[in-house]
Amino acid sequence: LVVEGWLPDYALKGAMEEFDRGNYQKIITTGLPLRKGYYLSEYKSYAELTAATFIALGFEPDKLVAVPAPDVNVNRTLASAQALREWLLTSDESIKSINLYSFDVHTRRSWMLFKQVLGPEIKVGAIAANSLDYEPKQWWVSSQGVRSIMSETIAYLYAQVVSLKV
Repeated sequence: LVVEGWLPDYALKGAMEEFDRGNYQKIITTGLPLRKGYYLSEYKSYAELTAATFIALGFEPDKLVAVPAPDVNVNRTLASAQALREWLLTSDESIKSINLYSFDVHTRRSWMLFKQVLGPEIKVGAIAANSLDYEPKQWWVSSQGVRSIMSETIAYLYAQVVSLKV
């Protein structure tokens, strides 16, 4: 189970529940360097911070791997997928498929990019944690829902065009 490191804590609890339900060997966290609090934190990336959060929530450390990505200003999700691919190529793990655990409407874009980077050798599924900021089935009645749908639609289209050239 690959978990994007920027997810809110309540979504991480959902990822742990998914791990318990599914037939997973490990949770792999991904994420870029922290941009705020870096100097005060023992964790230097969202991948490391999220792994520590999982441990604080009671997850077994031996079933957890943090895979930090390099610092980039654009194509952050793509950078995380590429870092995961590099880790998979150099690790002793024999992984044939993953489920990507992401957040809300962002999941479709992450799924597309992770599939592009890891496929066809590794099958990529996706699981979306629901936002608590709005009702997903009535997203249009909330300003947060409208902003999420609109911004992710634009970002998805951008990723389709730009990531194909990267």
